[in-house]
Order: sequence, then structure tokens, then C-alpha cells
Amino acid sequence: MRTLYFDCFSGISGDMVIGALIDAGADPVQMEEELKKLNIDEEYKLSWGKVVKNGITSTKFDVILTSKSEQTHEHSHSHGHEHSHSHGHEHSQEHGHSHSHGHEHSQEHGHSHSHEHNHNHNHSHVLHHHHGSRTYKQIVEAINEANFNESVTNRSLAIFKKIGEAEGHIHGLPLEKVHFHEVGAVDSIIDIIGAAILIDQLGIESVQSSAIPTGTGHIHIDHGIYPVPAPATLEILKGVPIASNDIRFELTTPTGAAIAAVLTETFGSLPAMTVESIGYGAGTKTFENHPNVLRIIIGEIQ
Repeated sequence: MRTLYFDCFSGISGDMVIGALIDAGADPVQMEEELKKLNIDEEYKLSWGKVVKNGITSTKFDVILTSKSEQTHEHSHSHGHEHSHSHGHEHSQEHGHSHSHGHEHSQEHGHSHSHEHNHNHNHSHVLHHHHGSRTYKQIVEAINEANFNESVTNRSLAIFKKIGEAEGHIHGLPLEKVHFHEVGAVDSIIDIIGAAILIDQLGIESVQSSAIPTGTGHIHIDHGIYPVPAPATLEILKGVPIASNDIRFELTTPTGAAIAAVLTETFGSLPAMTVESIGYGAGTKTFENHPNVLRIIIGEIQ
């Protein structure tokens, strides 16, 4: 059985997942074409390229929001830790970090952006013109209308539902009333659906994961200063083994937590497998003593 193992020794976030999948051999150009089915490609550009994190070559993936997105000032500088999309809470920690990564790779992939805009007029997808606040219902409708492969659709819907239920629980709202002010931002939609596309592309049949380290310390969110893990992240990780870690930073984001919680069938140590490919996905932050990367291991389990 073709199995993917998330080795989350430095946490997990949506962009780290995509970076690791690309690093392991997935095709980002094909993912980019698939994502155009959402009909929001005028709002973003994608970039990916190699970076070195504490001696480990890894792939950094970024969503660069265009001027057509009202959220550019909030997100384009901090993607790479898309954790800020659930609450808007981590911006204060990330300023000055992802600027150095978000631009150095974009020139490598300009081929795929210049022709994107002629796809925007044939459909009336519900994500269009909802830059500031997309509801759970709108996101579900957009995913269903996009005609992705069934497995991509199902995985994407399940991950968004997990985040929506967590947000609803925290804020005392039913799922249909949840507004994704941050998780509904373009870059998190790309991270979640993009990850589902690449996992489908790689023919993954099962997913396993290590325990999830969340980090420690405090973060600023819309409602004040909260301890790490953030409320939504902790809610999403109910039933998931959390690893202790003394790094004073938010290592696991709501999106990363939801991807791991929804897709993983078994949490534990690396299973016995014949390893076929390995990928490293870079986060934005650089730590002194260990690489801030997500490692994925893909192989066959007999």
C-alpha cells in the first residue's frame, strides 16, 4: 500500500505540506492548472523553489496575493506560515521573515501566470468577489463546482469541515454560520486544495504521521494574547497525539493541524516500509538549532 508519512519534528503547516510534496516529486505545474478550476487565479500567483534550512535543502512554497485581493497587505508577507489565516493571529511574529522567501522564486515560474486571466469569465464560481469573508457554505459550493477528482473533493471538504467545526465551537456558532475571514483567505484555500491535489497525484493510499509538536509561548490573535497552541489548533487536534516541544514559536498552524488530523489514519513512529521518495517542505521561520522543515516519507507498506 502506497503510504505517506508526515514526520512533523518541526510542526506542520499547509505551505510546508505542499513544499514537501513538491520536494518528493509531485508536479506543482499540474496542481496550478487544477487550481484554476476554482476561478480565483487572478487573485494570486504561486511560487516554489529550493532553500536551505540549517543545512537541509528543502522546497519553499508561497502563495503571493495580487493587488486584486483585498487581503494582500495582511497575507502576502506572512504566507509560509499560513497559520495566520485562521485567526489573523501570527502576523506579529512573521514580519521580516517571509519577505526574503516570497520573491526569490517567483521569477522561476512566471510561465504559469501570464496566461491565467482568460479563465475568469466563463463561470460564476461562488468564491469570486468574496475577498474579505468567505463562508463555509461558499467554500463548499466552490469545491463542489470545480469538478476536481472525487478524492481531491472529499479530502478538501473534510479538511475545511474540520476547521469550520473548530471555529464554530470556539465562537459558539453552527457550522453554516462560520465565516472564514482568515482560513477562507485565498492562500489557505490554495494550501488545502493544493495539498489534496498533490496527494491524489502521487497515488497515496494511506497516511500516517508522527505526533504533532505545537510549540510553546504566546501569540497575538484578534481577541488578545493567547498561549500556543492557538484555540483553533488545539480544538482541531483533539484525539491527536501532541508532542512536547520547548520551541517558543507556533510550530503547527490550524491548516496544518487539520490536514494531519483529517488525513492521518495512524499516529506513531515511522512504519516499516520500502522508502521510495522523501520530501522536505520549508517553513518561514529559521531556528538556531534545528531545521524548520516538514519531512514526508513515501513508500510501500506490505
